[in-house]
Amino acid sequence: MESKTNRNPIQKSLKRRHPKYDLLGVCKDKWQGLMKEWTLKTWDRDKQKFTPYLFLLPALVILGLTVFYPAVQAFYLSFTQYEYDLTQPPVWIGFKNFQRLLADPIFWQTFRNTLLYLFCVVPILVILPLALAILVNQKLRGIHWFRVAYYVPVIISMVVAGIAWKWLYADNGLLNQLLKVVSLPSIPWLTDPAWAIFSVMAVTVWKGLGYYMVIYLAGLQAIPQDLYEAAAIDGSDGIKKHWDITVPLMRPYLFLVAVISAISATKVFEEVYVMTRGGPNHASETIVYYLYNKAFGELEISYACTIGLVMFLLILVLSAIRLSVERFTSSREFESAPAAIATDTNLN
Repeated sequence: MESKTNRNPIQKSLKRRHPKYDLLGVCKDKWQGLMKEWTLKTWDRDKQKFTPYLFLLPALVILGLTVFYPAVQAFYLSFTQYEYDLTQPPVWIGFKNFQRLLADPIFWQTFRNTLLYLFCVVPILVILPLALAILVNQKLRGIHWFRVAYYVPVIISMVVAGIAWKWLYADNGLLNQLLKVVSLPSIPWLTDPAWAIFSVMAVTVWKGLGYYMVIYLAGLQAIPQDLYEAAAIDGSDGIKKHWDITVPLMRPYLFLVAVISAISATKVFEEVYVMTRGGPNHASETIVYYLYNKAFGELEISYACTIGLVMFLLILVLSAIRLSVERFTSSREFESAPAAIATDTNLN
């Protein structure tokens, strides 16, 4: 007992003087240090990774409650019967709403009207704003006032614009008065099925010219003037310089405006609601107005959700076509670049 008690103080002092003899304690300290260092590094890495999502969390919650959840619910309601008495729960009916949609002549008429709107309005809103942007991009005195004048219709409410144009289109309105001055018969702009939808299109074009002009103007001001000066030396001047330089360099903006205007054309509603209410005889009714009428006018919620799903697929197809065309043109430009460089090298 004495030897054991005498040996313990020596071992303790030896361990205090020489920590290497306490292998278990050294390993334990190193392990704790490594774990602490790993924990701190992991926390710093995770903190950097999740910090942006913490800032996005409020917006994601609002989007989830106002966009994503209603979209999922609308998708579910399109397979149910939920109408008239909204206090009753939806009844699952499968694809009956889609079968009804395929056999609905009014839907197909509104679908044709929407496609007509798309094919007539989009080319104008792609080409005409570019011409206006080139016009107001000149360094002339007072050109800023022209930019403001072209942009004023954008800031006007569509309801106000629709009412104003409805007065212009009236039987005794300004347009018919001008026709009488030149001895031409008056035109029933909003009451004739042949004229109604085109009259509404004119308001959409008038309202969107300034908006797309500003997009083009931003792209034009990013083009170096040296390119135009070099083109002028090579004999490319006037309209030809815009065809050789402006249009190729503005191609991304052209695609952007085409997609935005196409999506806007498929969702047109305010003009139709204010000016024609879809008449006469559904001649100017679009898909969105038909959806609104079914949902809030006739309380056929499930059928309106089915129409909304079809419209979503239409917009999705338009976006996919735009992306495909953009990728195709980008790849063609990338493939033609080495050949152009080789040609320039041979010429030099």
